[in-house]
Amino acid sequence: MITRRHFLGVSSLAAAGVATNCQAPGGTAGRPIADGGGELPPSIAALSSRAGEPTPISVSERQGRIEKARRIMGDRGIDALMLTGGTSLVYFTNVQWGLSERLFSVVIPVSGQPFLVCPAFEEDRAREQLHGGPLEDTQILTWHEHEDPYALVAGGLRERGMAAGRLGIEETVRFVFSDGVAEEAPALSLTSGTPVTAGCRGVKDEHELALMRLANEVTLTAYKAAYEALEPGMTQGGFRSLVSLAHSQQGFSGGAGVQVGQYSALPHGSVAPQVIEEGSILLIDGGCGVEGYRSDISRTFLLGEPTEKMRQVFDIEYRAQSAALAAAAPGVEAQEVDAAARRVIEEAGYGPEYTYFTHRVGHGIGMDGHEWPYLVKGNKLPLEPGMTFSNEPGIYIPGEFGVRLEDDMYITEGGAALFTPQSPSLDDPFGNWP
Repeated sequence: MITRRHFLGVSSLAAAGVATNCQAPGGTAGRPIADGGGELPPSIAALSSRAGEPTPISVSERQGRIEKARRIMGDRGIDALMLTGGTSLVYFTNVQWGLSERLFSVVIPVSGQPFLVCPAFEEDRAREQLHGGPLEDTQILTWHEHEDPYALVAGGLRERGMAAGRLGIEETVRFVFSDGVAEEAPALSLTSGTPVTAGCRGVKDEHELALMRLANEVTLTAYKAAYEALEPGMTQGGFRSLVSLAHSQQGFSGGAGVQVGQYSALPHGSVAPQVIEEGSILLIDGGCGVEGYRSDISRTFLLGEPTEKMRQVFDIEYRAQSAALAAAAPGVEAQEVDAAARRVIEEAGYGPEYTYFTHRVGHGIGMDGHEWPYLVKGNKLPLEPGMTFSNEPGIYIPGEFGVRLEDDMYITEGGAALFTPQSPSLDDPFGNWP
């Protein structure tokens, strides 16, 4: 079993955040941990790599996404969609590009060829990323440092018969970029591109669901392996390191935030140093990525014996999560799923509304940890098969503890299902998994 002294030494592996970039250690129980000394706990060393299982998204799949975007654009009266670096750019093109003060943009018209605006010195890097993708033969318009990139966007649209019309702006595009285009093309009307991007990304196909299922399975397996190595005296960061190492042992980068005792009553935790002692309640929340698709799971458990109040709150949480799952189905408004869980919590005495259950019951999840649509009061969007959400009611009692149960949920033709089984109890948080 790994020692507290070792944990203090390796906690820096995860200090930079919940998802680390550890390499999968491989090997068997007793193998030294690289750069940290000590040995992997048997529960983590016994894990096998699953890195060879996922199938990447194909070029034809991305081409299909672009065509779907165009259909939505046509239905919405949007003449073109402007993307910059970020998840939606990867979703459609597989081009991975960070944001900077220099405009790099892909513009997809409702008909005709897309085009790309790129800093001239980045052209070779752009072509490298376009190679083998759906936009390999896309026109690249380049600009030097003293030139105006927005004039290139406006010119590219004019060449495609769109001197006027409606340009959809993807929601993460910086204002300075959209404003620059507006100044260069005053006849254009700029509008939200979210109906297009959310319309595509909000409903997953079977391939996407399979990638998310694997991500969820890897994360829950990592949580259980770390839980089985839990010992008194471990630091918050030390346990976080275990979770990251357990992901890495399976071939993926992932991790979790860890909150102990009274800090578990803060839904997104605290930066205060925390030590796990006998009787400590832990709330962990995190996940991993598989071919760009995310998991997001929370588990609440104890080191030692829970109090009766803790058990009662956990039971309410379990029933609330079950109620949300039962309520979710095609045609049901998103807000009704939140309401179903909230009713259980309020009727148990932890209301009204956001008093103890302080956040929505769920967010969309896919390539981003939080994406459309959201399960929240006021959202009347009807659910559709293939939509994916977190299902995560929480009860947070200030100064005492918090309990959150979170599994990822997908809408089926006949209702909804979870990628991972619910946590049975505080005494047996992982049941028979895997």
